Amino acid sequence: MNNMKKWTLFALLGIVLTMGSCGNKTQRTYETVSDTTGLDAMRDHTIYGICGENTAMNSLQLITDAGDTLQLNLTEADEAGKVLGGLNTGDRMAILANADKTKATLVINLSTLLGNWVMPNPLDGSDEQGVRLLDGGVAEGIEQPYVTYRSWRFFNGRLIIESVREGTGGLTETEEFDVQALGPDTLCIKNDKEQMEYYRQRPKKDYSDIKLEEASSDDYLI
Repeated sequence: MNNMKKWTLFALLGIVLTMGSCGNKTQRTYETVSDTTGLDAMRDHTIYGICGENTAMNSLQLITDAGDTLQLNLTEADEAGKVLGGLNTGDRMAILANADKTKATLVINLSTLLGNWVMPNPLDGSDEQGVRLLDGGVAEGIEQPYVTYRSWRFFNGRLIIESVREGTGGLTETEEFDVQALGPDTLCIKNDKEQMEYYRQRPKKDYSDIKLEEASSDDYLI
């Protein structure tokens, strides 16, 4: 009888230990699955859309690509110098916002960003060189024979430019930049290595159609 009681006691202890062990295993599994910090860092939180007509000085109406209409407060972003490129109805925008999408933390006017951006050649300053940012994420070099630009995009507020340099065997180089300034004629971008200040390239004047007046004898009269 005593042996039966001992066996029952041991059996109960075994069940309790087994349950405790399973509980701990379940908890550890949950903690591993719920740790999404790394995955979240790989997700692009940029919101794209069109600047709506109800945009004001401190408020941006954004009609998103997903079809939503957001009204975002710009006060804090503006004070931090994070509203870049202007707010024009119909322009395409890229923004970062808070969790409930009521405040913008970064606003970049993509329509303003498009175009030819150049700087003086650092070797002699006589020529212009730079990059052309086209709609659809296409990038091209301007007077840079040793670099082939391929694409540009935004990822969590940073400008990503991909290019291939001569002599690298076709290896794609990816550079990330923070946009420091953006206006109708100015673009300043910066990363850990350098800061580059561009100005918008102006069309060169075509002098081929200029007609010179033929000289006459009156031109030589004193």
